[in-house]
Amino acid sequence: MIPSLRYAGETVVVMGLGKSGMTAAESLRAGGADVRVWDDQPNQLAAMTARGFSAFDGERANFDNVRALVWSPGVPHTHPKIHPIAERARSAGLKLTCDVDLLLESQPDASVIGITGTNGKSTTTALIAHFFQEAGRKTAVGGNLGVPALELEALGLGGTYVLELSSYQLELVPHLSCETAVLLNITPDHLDRHGGMDGYIAAKQRIFENQRHPRTAVVGIDDTKSAAICASLTADGVHTVLPVSVKQPVFGGVYVEHGLLIDATGQRKTALIDLKTVPTLPGAHNWQNAAVATAVALSHGISAEAICAGLKSFPGLKHRQEVVGIVGNTMFVNDSKATNADAAEKALLCYDNIYWIAGGQAKEGGITSLKHVFPRIRQAFLIGEAADDFADQLEGHVPFELYEDMETAIEEAGAAALKDENSATVLLSPACASFDMFKNFEDRGDRFRAEVLSLWPEAGERRP
Repeated sequence: MIPSLRYAGETVVVMGLGKSGMTAAESLRAGGADVRVWDDQPNQLAAMTARGFSAFDGERANFDNVRALVWSPGVPHTHPKIHPIAERARSAGLKLTCDVDLLLESQPDASVIGITGTNGKSTTTALIAHFFQEAGRKTAVGGNLGVPALELEALGLGGTYVLELSSYQLELVPHLSCETAVLLNITPDHLDRHGGMDGYIAAKQRIFENQRHPRTAVVGIDDTKSAAICASLTADGVHTVLPVSVKQPVFGGVYVEHGLLIDATGQRKTALIDLKTVPTLPGAHNWQNAAVATAVALSHGISAEAICAGLKSFPGLKHRQEVVGIVGNTMFVNDSKATNADAAEKALLCYDNIYWIAGGQAKEGGITSLKHVFPRIRQAFLIGEAADDFADQLEGHVPFELYEDMETAIEEAGAAALKDENSATVLLSPACASFDMFKNFEDRGDRFRAEVLSLWPEAGERRP
């Protein structure tokens, strides 16, 4: 854990005591701060006071003599309604920060690569870090991915933090100053939390503010909103902009054409690798992730040869089109991270003859946007709160059954797929949040994997 020394001898309040909040409180205390903690959940607060922390009076929220307020990104503070503690803090002249900001304050000499976007952040972040680590660079990866920011290694000068940054976090990092900032894409998500699409876009654009030399901006241009941001950054004359596309050739960036990864950052374009040969990055959405990561690596002087080797050795991420195993002609794929329809679409486009396990806590719009991929689905196995609504939307298009638990759905889907004479895919890509039945999407994916390997132990012998 990195001690946060900036607030030694001063009073700091930590609001929200999940894993990152607890780590922030420990870091601040190790750095000599007088730490007061608060959580709307009494059991979380009691756990921290049992560890010797003083409780902040959240009911009256007096910020006299408080130097900083460290806010958990998971706790809404402005929308859908103003949190009273956040309102009082702002009235007292305090900015809300988070654990990522404490990391940036404590490691000002390290380089920072920040990655955001609606979809693909985690895979792209992990792939960039993989490139850097394979190239022998001193690197730590985290933020919205993996361990809390303050549990990362202290890198200092010559080190590079590769940070996945959510829209929630980007509202809480006043000290963010990336050498390289990445925007993958923008589609509607978390609109209630940001007060609408304009607020969501503004949060994403925050990644490009206050960049340090060389102010490199890597931007996917395959959606209109991201393309507009790319054009604006190009026009400002301040940023070094590298556009990325999987739909069209680009000048001065990286693109994918028929699966071929092409470096067009120099005077002439160079074909690097056929991404169809990389099993851990299937589909056009993963090609975008690979192209963006390649643009970042090239901008940091990593060779094309090292990038190609890194793509071939990349292990992929759990819960993101993770191939759990293969039985006969049937592949079992864990895409539990697909918590909205847009993310599920990416996986559904990668396979044919799909036995689809879906459902949970649905987001606005359900799966109406997926009608164009319904022909790829042989049968749907529906679970969770959204099962009835999904059934209504699938009626007349895709055969379906509803299940009380995911384990039964897995057993039935696997049995049906294994009887299929053609190659088939059992795909968990829920298009929903997980909290109706599971602790989080990781828990859902872990239970999918465990059940598949319990029912078909031989599946684990055949993985990419």
